[in-house]
Amino acid sequence: MREVAIIGVGMNKWGELWNKSLRDVFTEAALLAIDDAGVDHIDSMYVGCMSSGLFVGQEHLSSLLADYLGTNPIPAARIESACASGGLALRLGFIEVASGTSDIVLAGGVEKMTDVAVDGATFALSTAADQEYEVYHGITFPGLYAMMARAHMHKYGTTREQLAQVAVKNHHNGSMNPLAQFPQKVTVENVMKSVMIADPLRILDCSPITDGAAAAILCPMDLAKKITKKPLVKIIGSGNATDTIALHSRDDITEIGSTKVAGEKAFKMAGKKPENIDLAEVHDCFTIAEICVIEALGLVDKGKGGKATEDGLTALDGKIPINTSGGLKSKGHPVGATGVAQVCEVVKQLRGEAGDRQIKGAKVGLTQNMGGSGGSSVVHIMEVV
Repeated sequence: MREVAIIGVGMNKWGELWNKSLRDVFTEAALLAIDDAGVDHIDSMYVGCMSSGLFVGQEHLSSLLADYLGTNPIPAARIESACASGGLALRLGFIEVASGTSDIVLAGGVEKMTDVAVDGATFALSTAADQEYEVYHGITFPGLYAMMARAHMHKYGTTREQLAQVAVKNHHNGSMNPLAQFPQKVTVENVMKSVMIADPLRILDCSPITDGAAAAILCPMDLAKKITKKPLVKIIGSGNATDTIALHSRDDITEIGSTKVAGEKAFKMAGKKPENIDLAEVHDCFTIAEICVIEALGLVDKGKGGKATEDGLTALDGKIPINTSGGLKSKGHPVGATGVAQVCEVVKQLRGEAGDRQIKGAKVGLTQNMGGSGGSSVVHIMEVV
């Protein structure tokens, strides 16, 4: 298996992009990544996208986006794993390069979510839950994560204030990210007094509906050394796992099993342990999600995610900085693009290009991207060499 490097990343400004189509949004990010990599062609392409059919009425993205990018007749595929679609697209691109099937692969993600009304977006997102046993009975993702939050609070003593502190931290980080959808800072009081969505989660505990795209260019390490003079970021670990799609089928809804297993696989491949990670971008679709994820990955002890946030361990100047980009909470969450955008942030951090939010001396970074309430998870570990 060949060693694989990420030689280019690209992401556009996220938000409500009314004047751009899905193809425009994707192509912008893809061209930024191609330019960053300094390549004049790509051999293959994977595009993470959860539900372009429901959001904009467009399927067959493999043909559409290869055509609009001007890369026909390359092989291309649209990848779907709910909100983990982008992370899975990157994993498949990694496997293709590592196997020797292709040399230069674009792994991207895109979602255009604001072209439908809020109820339409809610319906589209709900397709990532169990339709017969969850959605039919009226549950939404805020409701599912609210149950996870209540269970975590009951079992481990996690407080409402600790949930709010996740949002405060991530908005602080996002305030230094010029591409973030909501870069304004918030306070614990702001979060605690915001509109209730599903008790105990309020609107400022929830990631937004977003338009946006991100892309990365992958190639074998020996070729990367010839192509770019930028610091080389190598993918040293990749893990993918699934869990039951419905919460009621799980033994413990405070634990995200798919993330735990995917993380273990990635750590084993990388030859690293949680204490070797300098920073991580994780899937904070809701504030409780970040707490559960950092526990599942072993970055903090089980049941201590809330306390770790309260004590500043996950802040920019903490022991293990989490979501330096602002995370889904501040940066935005165009569901198919999120997993690739996480990689863009880690690559920039490892290159020393993250500006005011730069983690000094960062050498090893991790990304964790998951679908639904944790029915699927993808973890990548990267190292600058």
